[in-house]
Amino acid sequence: MRFIVYLIAGVLGGFLGGMGMGGGTVLIPILTIFCGVEQHLAQSVNLLSFLPMALLSLRVHSQNGLLDTKGVLWVILPAVALSVLGGIFVKGVSGGALKTSFGVFLCVLSVWQFYTGVKGVLAERNARGVK
Repeated sequence: MRFIVYLIAGVLGGFLGGMGMGGGTVLIPILTIFCGVEQHLAQSVNLLSFLPMALLSLRVHSQNGLLDTKGVLWVILPAVALSVLGGIFVKGVSGGALKTSFGVFLCVLSVWQFYTGVKGVLAERNARGVK
């Protein structure tokens, strides 16, 4: 049964990761909630699975002309530097605190995505004159 849950986590995580939405948003909760994997380990599994997903997705996005390379170094350089600090920081954080902060982050992200999505749909409808 655990194999099936891992497979589902991989399928959902890979699909979302391929779309650029971050497979870890689904992979980490599945591993911790349904498989009982400790939070630190689940996040490590996510990081490891991210590498091949990112490389393949990057290639597909490039082939589809969906890469914008202007200003990308301004994103990459601080992200790489702070990822090292984040890795050092997380070592001293308890699994419960890490799980709670990740959950709060996902909740805030969900509300924001829902709000901006509805706002975008309403703006499109107004632009087309649909009531």
